[in-house]
Amino acid sequence: MTEHGAAVGTIRAVRIAGPGREFLIDDEPVDIFIADGRIVDIAPTGSLPARDEVIDADGAWAVPGLWDNHVHTVQWALTSERAPLGQADSAAAAAAAMTGVHALPDGRRVGTGFRDALWADRPSLELLDAATGAVPTYLINADVHSVWLNTEALAREGFRSDDGVLRETDAFEISRRLNAVDAAHGDRAISRAGEQAAARGVTGLVDFDMAWSAEAWPRRVQAGFASHRVEFAMYPFDLDRAITAGLRTGELQEDAGAPRAGRGLIHVGPLKIITDGSLGTRTAACSHAYPGDPDNFGMLTVPSNELVELLTRATGAGLGVAVHAIGDRAITSALDAFTTTGAVGSIEHVQLVRHTDLARFARLGVVASVQPQHAVDDRDLVDRHWREQTAIGYPLASLQAAGAQLRFGSDAPVAELDPWQAISAAVSRTDDDRAPWHPEERITFDQALEASVRSSLRPGEPADVVLCGADPRTATGEALRSMTVLSTVLAGNLTFGG
Repeated sequence: MTEHGAAVGTIRAVRIAGPGREFLIDDEPVDIFIADGRIVDIAPTGSLPARDEVIDADGAWAVPGLWDNHVHTVQWALTSERAPLGQADSAAAAAAAMTGVHALPDGRRVGTGFRDALWADRPSLELLDAATGAVPTYLINADVHSVWLNTEALAREGFRSDDGVLRETDAFEISRRLNAVDAAHGDRAISRAGEQAAARGVTGLVDFDMAWSAEAWPRRVQAGFASHRVEFAMYPFDLDRAITAGLRTGELQEDAGAPRAGRGLIHVGPLKIITDGSLGTRTAACSHAYPGDPDNFGMLTVPSNELVELLTRATGAGLGVAVHAIGDRAITSALDAFTTTGAVGSIEHVQLVRHTDLARFARLGVVASVQPQHAVDDRDLVDRHWREQTAIGYPLASLQAAGAQLRFGSDAPVAELDPWQAISAAVSRTDDDRAPWHPEERITFDQALEASVRSSLRPGEPADVVLCGADPRTATGEALRSMTVLSTVLAGNLTFGG
C-alpha cells in the first residue's frame, strides 16, 4: 500500500469519469502516469510498465481534484472546538444549550450554527444572561452575519446592543477576534481540517479568512502543510498593505525551503468585498421588503460609488475581486461596477438574481461563485422571507443556460466543506425526503463536476486525482452525497488513502 505523502508515479487500472474521458475511445481501465506533479501519459492498462510508486485502483473511477471555492478557513477549522447549535429550534433552546458548555482557554464560551430566521421567539439579552450568567458567551449565526452575546461578552468586547445581537460589520469584528487564536493553535487546527478535506477529495480551496494570510500560509507550508492548494483573499482594510507588498492575483507565494510536497501550493487570490448582508439575518439587499417589515429592504454595506473605487484600485494593482452579493439589488450593483471598471473576478453567493442580470455574467466574464447546498438548507427561509421577491432564487440552470461560468463552494463553516454535498445539491436540489426544491434549476452531474474542478485528466494537466468507490456519473443524489473517496492525489503526492 502506498504511504501517505508518497510521490505517486502510476495510478493503475482506473476508469476516468470526469473531464478527460472525452479523449478516450471507451470506458475500459487505463493507467495514469505522473512525473513532476503532472500527468505525463495515459495508456490502456498494462500496455506500459508501471513507474515508481503505484496506486492500484482496481477499476475504481477517477475525477480531477475537487475545489471548494469559498471557505472561511480558520473559522471552519475552529468549528470543532465550539458548541454546535444547528438543532436549536428556538432562542430559548439555543440559550439553554450554552449553559453547560465549557469555556475555552481564553475564558470565552462559544457556540455556532444557530438559525434564528424561523424561530417563533427572538434572541434577547435577558434570555441569554439568565442561561449563561457571568461567563462571556458568544453564539455565532450559521450565516456568520450576526452574533448573539451576553452582557459579559459585550462588556469584554466593548460593544453595546439592546438585544445582545450584533450584525454585519460588528458581527464580523467579533468573529475576527474569536478566530484570532495564537498561530500554533490555528495552524494545528488548519492541519487537521486539511486532512479531513483531503479525505473528501479536496485538492484546492479559496480562503476568505478575515486576516492577513500572506504570511500565515507560507508559514504553514514551511511547517509541513501539504493537504491542498490555496488561493488566499484579502479584504479592503488590508488593500493598501497588499498593494505595498506587491501582491498580484495568481502569483505563487514564496515557498523556498518548504518540504517538497508543499511547494507550489499557495497563490494570491482576490480582494474580497462584502456589499450586502444575508438572508438568514434579513440584511441581503433586495428589491422588495422583507415580509412584516415594510421598511427593511436589506442593506448595501458598500455603496455603488465606493464599490467602483475599490474595483478600480484593485484592478490597477493587478488584483482580481470577489464581490459578496446575495440580494438582487447587491448583484445588480456588483455587475454595474464590473461593467464600469473592467475588473476581473467573481460574484460570491448569487442567491437572488434579476432575470435581466443573468446574461450579464457571461457578457462580462464574471464568475458566479455559488454554494448549491445553501439552496437546500435555505429553502424554508426563502419560502418565508423572500416569497414577495420577483427575482430568481438560487439559480443554477438559469445561469448555466445564460452562459455564466459556475464555480461551487461551501462557505464553510456555513455548510460542510464537502464538494460531494455541493454536487449532490446541484443535481438533486434536495437532501431529505422532500421533493426537489425548484427542480427547474437542477443541472447535470457533468455540469456540477465542471464547476467543482480546475483541471482535467489528460496529459499535461496537474496530477490532482480523486479515486471514487462508485461511478459518479450514474449515482443518485443521495449516493453522491455519501460518495466513497478511496484516494486523493495532489500534484502527484498521496494526501489520502493509498
